[in-house]
Amino acid sequence: MSDTQPNKRPVLLIVEDDPGLQAQLKWAYEDFEVVIAGDRASALTLLRAEDPVVVTLDLGLPPDPDGTTEGFAVLDEIMALRPDIKVIVASGHGARESALKAIEKGAYDFYQKPVDIDALGLIVRRALHLSRIEAENRNLATRASSDNKVLGRMITAAPEMVKVARTIERVANTNASVMLLGASGTGKELLARGLHDASNRANGSFIAINCAAIPENLLESELFGHEKGAFTGAVKTTEGKIELASGGTLFLDEVGDIPLQLQVKLLRFLQERTIERIGGRRSIEVDTRIVCATHQNLEAMIADNRFREDLYYRLAEIVVRIPSLAERPGDATLLAKTFLLRFAAEMNPQVKGLAADALAAIDSWNWPGNVRELENRLKRAVIMADGKLVTAADLDLPSSAQEQGTPLNLKTAREATDRKIIRHALARSEGNISSTAKLLGISRPTLYDLLKQYDLQT
Repeated sequence: MSDTQPNKRPVLLIVEDDPGLQAQLKWAYEDFEVVIAGDRASALTLLRAEDPVVVTLDLGLPPDPDGTTEGFAVLDEIMALRPDIKVIVASGHGARESALKAIEKGAYDFYQKPVDIDALGLIVRRALHLSRIEAENRNLATRASSDNKVLGRMITAAPEMVKVARTIERVANTNASVMLLGASGTGKELLARGLHDASNRANGSFIAINCAAIPENLLESELFGHEKGAFTGAVKTTEGKIELASGGTLFLDEVGDIPLQLQVKLLRFLQERTIERIGGRRSIEVDTRIVCATHQNLEAMIADNRFREDLYYRLAEIVVRIPSLAERPGDATLLAKTFLLRFAAEMNPQVKGLAADALAAIDSWNWPGNVRELENRLKRAVIMADGKLVTAADLDLPSSAQEQGTPLNLKTAREATDRKIIRHALARSEGNISSTAKLLGISRPTLYDLLKQYDLQT
Protein backbone atom coordinates (compact mmCIF):
# COMPACT_ATOMS: atom_id res chain seq x y z
CA MET A 1 0.00 0.00 0.00
CA SER A 2 1.33 3.43 -0.94
CA ASP A 3 1.25 5.03 2.50
CA THR A 4 3.46 2.32 3.99
CA GLN A 5 6.47 3.37 1.94
CA PRO A 6 8.90 5.62 3.86
CA ASN A 7 8.71 9.38 3.15
CA LYS A 8 5.96 8.92 0.59
CA ARG A 9 2.58 10.57 0.97
CA PRO A 10 -0.55 8.41 0.74
CA VAL A 11 -2.35 8.63 -2.61
CA LEU A 12 -5.83 10.15 -2.80
CA LEU A 13 -7.79 9.54 -6.01
CA ILE A 14 -10.43 12.19 -6.76
CA VAL A 15 -13.04 11.16 -9.32
CA GLU A 16 -14.77 14.40 -10.30
CA ASP A 17 -15.78 15.80 -13.71
CA ASP A 18 -16.13 19.50 -12.70
CA PRO A 19 -12.84 21.27 -13.61
CA GLY A 20 -13.38 24.02 -11.02
CA LEU A 21 -13.99 21.56 -8.21
CA GLN A 22 -11.07 19.46 -9.42
CA ALA A 23 -8.74 22.44 -8.91
CA GLN A 24 -10.22 23.20 -5.48
CA LEU A 25 -9.83 19.66 -4.24
CA LYS A 26 -6.35 19.17 -5.70
CA TRP A 27 -4.87 21.85 -3.45
CA ALA A 28 -6.90 21.03 -0.33
CA TYR A 29 -4.86 17.97 0.62
CA GLU A 30 -1.21 18.87 1.09
CA ASP A 31 -0.59 15.71 3.11
CA PHE A 32 -1.75 13.52 0.18
CA GLU A 33 -0.43 12.76 -3.27
CA VAL A 34 -3.57 13.80 -5.20
CA VAL A 35 -4.46 12.25 -8.57
CA ILE A 36 -7.60 13.26 -10.48
CA ALA A 37 -9.87 11.44 -12.93
CA GLY A 38 -12.88 12.84 -14.76
CA ASP A 39 -14.48 9.62 -16.02
CA ARG A 40 -14.69 5.89 -15.46
CA ALA A 41 -11.84 4.82 -17.74
CA SER A 42 -9.28 7.25 -16.30
CA ALA A 43 -10.44 6.47 -12.73
CA LEU A 44 -9.80 2.74 -13.17
CA THR A 45 -6.48 3.39 -14.90
CA LEU A 46 -5.29 5.55 -11.99
CA LEU A 47 -6.62 3.03 -9.47
CA ARG A 48 -4.37 0.36 -10.97
CA ALA A 49 -1.36 2.61 -11.56
CA GLU A 50 -1.28 4.75 -8.41
CA ASP A 51 -2.60 2.34 -5.73
CA PRO A 52 -4.60 4.99 -3.81
CA VAL A 53 -5.57 4.49 -0.17
CA VAL A 54 -8.70 6.67 -0.33
CA VAL A 55 -11.03 7.60 -3.21
CA THR A 56 -13.56 10.44 -3.37
CA LEU A 57 -16.16 9.66 -6.02
CA ASP A 58 -18.76 11.99 -7.53
CA LEU A 59 -21.70 9.79 -8.54
CA GLY A 60 -22.71 12.25 -11.27
CA LEU A 61 -20.20 11.35 -13.97
CA PRO A 62 -20.46 11.49 -17.78
CA PRO A 63 -22.30 10.15 -19.71
CA ASP A 64 -24.85 10.50 -16.87
CA PRO A 65 -23.78 13.74 -15.11
CA ASP A 66 -27.32 14.48 -13.90
CA GLY A 67 -27.88 10.98 -12.48
CA THR A 68 -25.98 8.33 -10.54
CA THR A 69 -25.86 5.37 -12.94
CA GLU A 70 -22.27 5.91 -14.08
CA GLY A 71 -21.04 6.74 -10.60
CA PHE A 72 -22.43 3.51 -9.17
CA ALA A 73 -20.90 1.58 -12.06
CA VAL A 74 -17.50 3.07 -11.16
CA LEU A 75 -18.05 2.23 -7.49
CA ASP A 76 -18.84 -1.40 -8.38
CA GLU A 77 -15.66 -1.74 -10.43
CA ILE A 78 -13.50 -0.10 -7.75
CA MET A 79 -14.84 -2.44 -5.06
CA ALA A 80 -14.33 -5.47 -7.31
CA LEU A 81 -10.69 -4.48 -7.91
CA ARG A 82 -9.88 -3.20 -4.42
CA PRO A 83 -12.44 -4.27 -1.79
CA ASP A 84 -10.20 -2.94 1.01
CA ILE A 85 -10.09 0.63 -0.33
CA LYS A 86 -11.98 3.48 1.39
CA VAL A 87 -14.38 5.13 -1.10
CA ILE A 88 -16.22 8.32 -0.13
CA VAL A 89 -19.07 9.10 -2.52
CA ALA A 90 -20.80 12.41 -3.25
CA SER A 91 -24.06 13.27 -4.95
CA GLY A 92 -26.68 15.95 -5.01
CA HIS A 93 -29.27 13.59 -6.46
CA GLY A 94 -31.57 11.79 -3.99
CA ALA A 95 -28.94 12.07 -1.27
CA ARG A 96 -30.45 9.67 1.30
CA GLU A 97 -31.28 6.91 -1.19
CA SER A 98 -27.89 7.28 -2.88
CA ALA A 99 -26.07 7.18 0.46
CA LEU A 100 -27.77 3.96 1.55
CA LYS A 101 -27.15 2.33 -1.81
CA ALA A 102 -23.49 3.40 -1.84
CA ILE A 103 -22.83 2.05 1.66
CA GLU A 104 -24.56 -1.20 0.71
CA LYS A 105 -22.20 -1.51 -2.26
CA GLY A 106 -19.14 -1.10 -0.02
CA ALA A 107 -18.51 2.66 0.17
CA TYR A 108 -16.89 3.88 3.40
CA ASP A 109 -18.82 7.15 3.73
CA PHE A 110 -21.01 9.68 1.91
CA TYR A 111 -21.25 13.46 1.65
CA GLN A 112 -23.77 15.69 -0.08
CA LYS A 113 -23.02 18.45 -2.54
CA PRO A 114 -22.29 21.35 -2.50
CA VAL A 115 -18.91 20.29 -1.13
CA ASP A 116 -17.64 21.62 2.19
CA ILE A 117 -13.87 21.22 1.71
CA ASP A 118 -13.06 21.18 5.43
CA ALA A 119 -15.79 18.67 6.30
CA LEU A 120 -14.75 16.42 3.41
CA GLY A 121 -11.12 16.71 4.56
CA LEU A 122 -12.07 15.32 7.97
CA ILE A 123 -13.85 12.36 6.34
CA VAL A 124 -10.86 11.69 4.06
CA ARG A 125 -8.34 11.75 6.92
CA ARG A 126 -10.55 9.56 9.08
CA ALA A 127 -10.73 7.07 6.21
CA LEU A 128 -6.92 7.12 5.90
CA HIS A 129 -6.55 6.51 9.64
CA LEU A 130 -8.93 3.54 9.52
CA SER A 131 -7.17 2.12 6.46
CA ARG A 132 -3.84 2.23 8.29
CA ILE A 133 -5.33 0.52 11.37
CA GLU A 134 -6.82 -2.25 9.20
CA ALA A 135 -3.49 -2.75 7.41
CA GLU A 136 -1.66 -2.97 10.73
CA ASN A 137 -4.21 -5.47 12.06
CA ARG A 138 -3.68 -7.63 8.97
CA ASN A 139 0.08 -7.46 9.49
CA LEU A 140 -0.30 -8.33 13.18
CA ALA A 141 -2.52 -11.30 12.35
CA THR A 142 -0.03 -12.53 9.76
CA ARG A 143 2.90 -12.11 12.16
CA ALA A 144 0.95 -13.78 14.95
CA SER A 145 0.25 -16.78 12.72
CA SER A 146 3.93 -17.01 11.87
CA ASP A 147 5.11 -16.53 15.47
CA ASN A 148 2.74 -19.22 16.75
CA LYS A 149 3.77 -21.95 14.32
CA VAL A 150 5.29 -25.15 15.64
CA LEU A 151 6.89 -27.86 13.51
CA GLY A 152 6.95 -25.27 10.73
CA ARG A 153 3.26 -25.58 9.89
CA MET A 154 0.94 -26.03 12.90
CA ILE A 155 -0.49 -22.84 14.45
CA THR A 156 -0.89 -22.86 18.23
CA ALA A 157 -0.22 -20.81 21.33
CA ALA A 158 -1.43 -23.52 23.73
CA PRO A 159 1.20 -25.09 26.02
CA GLU A 160 -0.55 -28.45 25.53
CA MET A 161 0.14 -28.41 21.77
CA VAL A 162 3.61 -26.91 22.16
CA LYS A 163 4.45 -29.87 24.40
CA VAL A 164 3.18 -32.27 21.70
CA ALA A 165 5.32 -30.51 19.08
CA ARG A 166 8.43 -30.65 21.27
CA THR A 167 7.91 -34.41 21.80
CA ILE A 168 7.65 -34.93 18.04
CA GLU A 169 10.78 -32.86 17.44
CA ARG A 170 12.71 -34.99 19.95
CA VAL A 171 11.78 -38.29 18.29
CA ALA A 172 11.92 -37.01 14.68
CA ASN A 173 15.48 -38.14 13.98
CA THR A 174 15.04 -41.62 15.42
CA ASN A 175 13.57 -44.56 13.53
CA ALA A 176 11.01 -45.25 16.24
CA SER A 177 7.45 -45.91 15.09
CA VAL A 178 5.14 -43.14 16.32
CA MET A 179 1.46 -43.49 17.13
CA LEU A 180 -0.67 -40.32 17.24
CA LEU A 181 -3.81 -40.65 19.32
CA GLY A 182 -6.52 -38.02 19.16
CA ALA A 183 -10.07 -37.25 18.13
CA SER A 184 -11.03 -36.69 14.52
CA GLY A 185 -10.03 -33.26 13.25
CA THR A 186 -7.23 -32.56 15.75
CA GLY A 187 -4.51 -32.39 13.09
CA LYS A 188 -2.91 -35.83 13.20
CA GLU A 189 -1.80 -35.80 9.55
CA LEU A 190 -0.41 -32.27 9.96
CA LEU A 191 1.69 -33.47 12.90
CA ALA A 192 2.82 -36.53 10.95
CA ARG A 193 4.00 -34.28 8.12
CA GLY A 194 5.74 -32.08 10.67
CA LEU A 195 7.53 -35.12 12.08
CA HIS A 196 8.66 -36.14 8.59
CA ASP A 197 9.88 -32.62 7.75
CA ALA A 198 11.83 -32.41 11.03
CA SER A 199 13.51 -35.80 10.49
CA ASN A 200 16.57 -36.89 8.53
CA ARG A 201 14.11 -38.44 6.06
CA ALA A 202 12.80 -35.05 4.94
CA ASN A 203 14.28 -35.49 1.45
CA GLY A 204 12.36 -38.74 1.03
CA SER A 205 8.66 -39.12 0.25
CA PHE A 206 5.86 -38.53 2.73
CA ILE A 207 2.95 -40.77 1.75
CA ALA A 208 -0.37 -40.84 3.60
CA ILE A 209 -3.05 -43.50 3.36
CA ASN A 210 -6.40 -43.60 5.15
CA CYS A 211 -6.96 -47.24 6.03
CA ALA A 212 -10.66 -46.65 6.73
CA ALA A 213 -11.30 -45.19 3.27
CA ILE A 214 -10.07 -48.20 1.25
CA PRO A 215 -12.10 -51.42 0.91
CA GLU A 216 -10.58 -54.42 2.70
CA ASN A 217 -10.03 -56.34 -0.54
CA LEU A 218 -7.97 -53.46 -1.98
CA LEU A 219 -6.02 -52.36 1.11
CA GLU A 220 -3.41 -55.14 0.89
CA SER A 221 -2.58 -54.19 -2.70
CA GLU A 222 -2.45 -50.49 -1.74
CA LEU A 223 0.04 -51.19 1.04
CA PHE A 224 2.20 -53.96 -0.40
CA GLY A 225 1.71 -53.69 -4.18
CA HIS A 226 1.19 -56.57 -6.62
CA GLU A 227 2.90 -58.38 -9.47
CA LYS A 228 1.52 -58.46 -12.99
CA GLY A 229 -1.11 -61.19 -13.29
CA ALA A 230 -1.48 -61.65 -9.52
CA PHE A 231 -5.26 -61.26 -9.84
CA THR A 232 -7.86 -60.28 -12.43
CA GLY A 233 -7.14 -56.74 -13.54
CA ALA A 234 -3.47 -56.76 -12.46
CA VAL A 235 -2.19 -55.82 -15.91
CA LYS A 236 1.15 -54.52 -14.66
CA THR A 237 3.45 -54.74 -11.64
CA THR A 238 2.57 -52.00 -9.14
CA GLU A 239 4.54 -50.87 -6.10
CA GLY A 240 2.62 -50.46 -2.85
CA LYS A 241 2.66 -47.45 -0.56
CA ILE A 242 5.18 -49.04 1.83
CA GLU A 243 7.63 -49.52 -1.03
CA LEU A 244 6.98 -46.09 -2.54
CA ALA A 245 7.77 -44.46 0.83
CA SER A 246 11.16 -46.18 1.13
CA GLY A 247 13.68 -43.65 2.41
CA GLY A 248 10.81 -41.56 3.72
CA THR A 249 7.71 -41.83 5.89
CA LEU A 250 4.41 -43.69 5.50
CA PHE A 251 1.49 -42.29 7.49
CA LEU A 252 -1.21 -44.86 8.24
CA ASP A 253 -4.30 -42.93 9.28
CA GLU A 254 -7.07 -44.83 11.07
CA VAL A 255 -4.77 -47.81 11.59
CA GLY A 256 -7.45 -49.42 13.77
CA ASP A 257 -9.42 -50.21 10.60
CA ILE A 258 -6.80 -52.58 9.19
CA PRO A 259 -8.36 -56.08 9.06
CA LEU A 260 -6.81 -58.78 11.26
CA GLN A 261 -5.41 -60.89 8.41
CA LEU A 262 -3.58 -57.87 7.03
CA GLN A 263 -2.30 -56.93 10.49
CA VAL A 264 -0.19 -60.09 10.40
CA LYS A 265 1.50 -59.03 7.17
CA LEU A 266 2.12 -55.51 8.47
CA LEU A 267 3.67 -56.95 11.64
CA ARG A 268 6.02 -59.09 9.56
CA PHE A 269 7.18 -56.01 7.65
CA LEU A 270 7.83 -54.10 10.90
CA GLN A 271 9.87 -57.03 12.27
CA GLU A 272 11.87 -57.92 9.16
CA ARG A 273 11.79 -54.68 7.15
CA THR A 274 11.00 -56.65 4.01
CA ILE A 275 7.81 -57.03 2.00
CA GLU A 276 6.41 -59.34 -0.64
CA ARG A 277 4.06 -57.97 -3.28
CA ILE A 278 0.82 -59.86 -3.89
CA GLY A 279 1.69 -62.65 -6.34
CA GLY A 280 5.41 -62.13 -5.73
CA ARG A 281 7.96 -64.73 -4.65
CA ARG A 282 10.87 -62.59 -3.53
CA SER A 283 11.42 -60.44 -0.48
CA ILE A 284 12.08 -56.74 -1.08
CA GLU A 285 14.05 -54.76 1.50
CA VAL A 286 12.29 -51.51 2.36
CA ASP A 287 13.53 -48.64 4.55
CA THR A 288 10.24 -46.97 5.44
CA ARG A 289 9.37 -45.30 8.73
CA ILE A 290 5.81 -45.85 9.92
CA VAL A 291 3.80 -43.14 11.64
CA CYS A 292 0.22 -44.09 12.42
CA ALA A 293 -2.87 -42.50 13.91
CA THR A 294 -6.30 -43.42 15.15
CA HIS A 295 -9.20 -41.97 17.10
CA GLN A 296 -10.21 -45.46 18.28
CA ASN A 297 -9.39 -47.09 21.62
CA LEU A 298 -6.86 -49.71 20.48
CA GLU A 299 -6.48 -51.18 23.97
CA ALA A 300 -10.21 -51.96 24.02
CA MET A 301 -9.91 -53.41 20.51
CA ILE A 302 -7.05 -55.64 21.71
CA ALA A 303 -9.25 -56.87 24.58
CA ASP A 304 -11.97 -57.69 22.02
CA ASN A 305 -9.45 -59.49 19.77
CA ARG A 306 -9.99 -56.94 16.98
CA PHE A 307 -6.42 -55.63 17.03
CA ARG A 308 -3.21 -57.58 17.56
CA GLU A 309 -1.35 -56.73 20.74
CA ASP A 310 2.06 -57.51 19.23
CA LEU A 311 1.33 -55.17 16.30
CA TYR A 312 0.22 -52.45 18.72
CA TYR A 313 3.56 -52.53 20.54
CA ARG A 314 5.45 -52.41 17.23
CA LEU A 315 3.46 -49.39 16.07
CA ALA A 316 3.35 -47.63 19.44
CA GLU A 317 7.04 -47.35 20.30
CA ILE A 318 6.31 -43.68 20.90
CA VAL A 319 2.72 -42.67 21.74
CA VAL A 320 1.70 -39.01 21.39
CA ARG A 321 -1.73 -37.97 22.65
CA ILE A 322 -3.15 -34.91 20.88
CA PRO A 323 -5.46 -32.63 22.88
CA SER A 324 -8.81 -31.63 21.45
CA LEU A 325 -9.38 -28.01 20.42
CA ALA A 326 -11.52 -27.51 23.54
CA GLU A 327 -8.46 -28.45 25.63
CA ARG A 328 -6.39 -25.69 23.99
CA PRO A 329 -7.90 -22.38 25.26
CA GLY A 330 -7.19 -19.47 22.93
CA ASP A 331 -6.25 -21.61 19.92
CA ALA A 332 -9.76 -21.51 18.43
CA THR A 333 -9.58 -17.70 18.16
CA LEU A 334 -6.02 -17.77 16.83
CA LEU A 335 -6.87 -20.38 14.21
CA ALA A 336 -10.14 -18.65 13.28
CA LYS A 337 -8.29 -15.43 12.43
CA THR A 338 -5.80 -17.37 10.31
CA PHE A 339 -8.52 -19.27 8.44
CA LEU A 340 -10.48 -16.04 7.88
CA LEU A 341 -7.47 -14.31 6.27
CA ARG A 342 -6.88 -17.27 3.97
CA PHE A 343 -10.50 -17.81 2.90
CA ALA A 344 -11.25 -14.10 2.53
CA ALA A 345 -8.30 -13.70 0.16
CA GLU A 346 -9.49 -16.70 -1.86
CA MET A 347 -13.26 -16.24 -1.91
CA ASN A 348 -14.61 -12.99 -0.42
CA PRO A 349 -12.06 -10.15 -0.14
CA GLN A 350 -14.59 -7.75 1.39
CA VAL A 351 -14.46 -9.74 4.65
CA LYS A 352 -11.96 -8.13 7.04
CA GLY A 353 -12.43 -9.71 10.44
CA LEU A 354 -14.58 -11.29 13.13
CA ALA A 355 -17.39 -9.42 14.87
CA ALA A 356 -17.49 -9.35 18.68
CA ASP A 357 -20.35 -11.86 18.83
CA ALA A 358 -18.40 -14.22 16.54
CA LEU A 359 -15.33 -14.06 18.81
CA ALA A 360 -17.53 -14.75 21.86
CA ALA A 361 -19.20 -17.68 20.10
CA ILE A 362 -15.85 -19.15 19.02
CA ASP A 363 -14.53 -18.84 22.58
CA SER A 364 -17.54 -20.53 24.15
CA TRP A 365 -18.22 -23.32 21.61
CA ASN A 366 -16.89 -26.76 22.55
CA TRP A 367 -15.75 -27.67 18.98
CA PRO A 368 -16.73 -31.36 18.89
CA GLY A 369 -15.29 -31.58 15.36
CA ASN A 370 -12.06 -29.86 16.47
CA VAL A 371 -9.90 -27.90 13.99
CA ARG A 372 -11.64 -29.47 10.99
CA GLU A 373 -15.01 -28.17 12.21
CA LEU A 374 -13.56 -24.72 12.88
CA GLU A 375 -12.00 -24.57 9.41
CA ASN A 376 -15.24 -25.65 7.72
CA ARG A 377 -17.34 -23.15 9.68
CA LEU A 378 -14.96 -20.29 8.85
CA LYS A 379 -14.95 -21.23 5.16
CA ARG A 380 -18.75 -21.26 5.03
CA ALA A 381 -18.99 -18.04 7.06
CA VAL A 382 -16.62 -16.14 4.77
CA ILE A 383 -18.59 -17.26 1.72
CA MET A 384 -21.95 -16.34 3.26
CA ALA A 385 -20.97 -13.09 5.00
CA ASP A 386 -22.76 -10.00 3.65
CA GLY A 387 -20.68 -7.44 5.52
CA LYS A 388 -17.04 -6.84 6.32
CA LEU A 389 -17.20 -8.73 9.61
CA VAL A 390 -18.13 -12.39 10.09
CA THR A 391 -20.85 -12.73 12.74
CA ALA A 392 -21.95 -15.58 15.02
CA ALA A 393 -24.93 -16.05 12.70
CA ASP A 394 -22.55 -16.45 9.71
CA LEU A 395 -20.75 -19.16 11.70
CA ASP A 396 -24.11 -20.76 12.53
CA LEU A 397 -23.13 -20.70 16.19
CA PRO A 398 -25.08 -19.43 19.21
CA SER A 399 -23.66 -16.12 20.44
CA SER A 400 -23.04 -17.67 23.86
CA ALA A 401 -22.90 -21.18 25.27
CA GLN A 402 -23.20 -22.71 28.72
CA GLU A 403 -19.96 -23.91 30.28
CA GLN A 404 -19.91 -27.68 30.80
CA GLY A 405 -18.22 -29.66 33.54
CA THR A 406 -17.51 -26.71 35.87
CA PRO A 407 -15.63 -27.92 38.97
CA LEU A 408 -17.44 -27.58 42.31
CA ASN A 409 -14.39 -26.53 44.33
CA LEU A 410 -14.41 -22.72 44.36
CA LYS A 411 -10.62 -22.25 44.36
CA THR A 412 -10.17 -24.76 41.52
CA ALA A 413 -13.04 -23.24 39.55
CA ARG A 414 -11.65 -19.72 40.02
CA GLU A 415 -8.16 -20.73 38.89
CA ALA A 416 -9.52 -22.66 35.89
CA THR A 417 -11.65 -19.69 34.88
CA ASP A 418 -8.75 -17.24 35.34
CA ARG A 419 -6.48 -19.38 33.16
CA LYS A 420 -9.07 -19.78 30.43
CA ILE A 421 -10.03 -16.09 30.30
CA ILE A 422 -6.41 -14.90 30.34
CA ARG A 423 -5.51 -17.26 27.49
CA HIS A 424 -8.54 -16.19 25.47
CA ALA A 425 -7.59 -12.53 26.01
CA LEU A 426 -3.98 -13.20 24.98
CA ALA A 427 -5.20 -14.87 21.81
CA ARG A 428 -7.55 -12.01 20.96
CA SER A 429 -4.79 -9.45 21.58
CA GLU A 430 -2.23 -11.40 19.50
CA GLY A 431 -0.09 -11.79 22.68
CA ASN A 432 0.20 -8.02 23.28
CA ILE A 433 0.45 -7.53 27.08
CA SER A 434 -0.90 -3.96 27.14
CA SER A 435 -3.93 -4.87 25.00
CA THR A 436 -4.54 -8.03 27.03
CA ALA A 437 -4.45 -6.11 30.33
CA LYS A 438 -6.83 -3.51 28.93
CA LEU A 439 -9.20 -6.22 27.66
CA LEU A 440 -9.18 -7.90 31.09
CA GLY A 441 -9.61 -4.60 32.94
CA ILE A 442 -6.43 -5.02 35.01
CA SER A 443 -3.01 -3.37 35.17
CA ARG A 444 0.06 -4.69 33.37
CA PRO A 445 1.85 -5.61 36.67
CA THR A 446 -1.25 -7.54 37.80
CA LEU A 447 -1.33 -9.40 34.48
CA TYR A 448 2.38 -10.24 34.76
CA ASP A 449 1.76 -11.59 38.28
CA LEU A 450 -1.10 -13.75 37.02
CA LEU A 451 0.96 -15.06 34.09
CA LYS A 452 3.72 -16.03 36.52
CA GLN A 453 1.27 -17.51 39.05
CA TYR A 454 -0.42 -19.71 36.46
CA ASP A 455 2.77 -20.40 34.48
CA LEU A 456 1.23 -19.06 31.27
CA GLN A 457 3.55 -18.29 28.37
CA THR A 458 3.02 -15.25 26.10
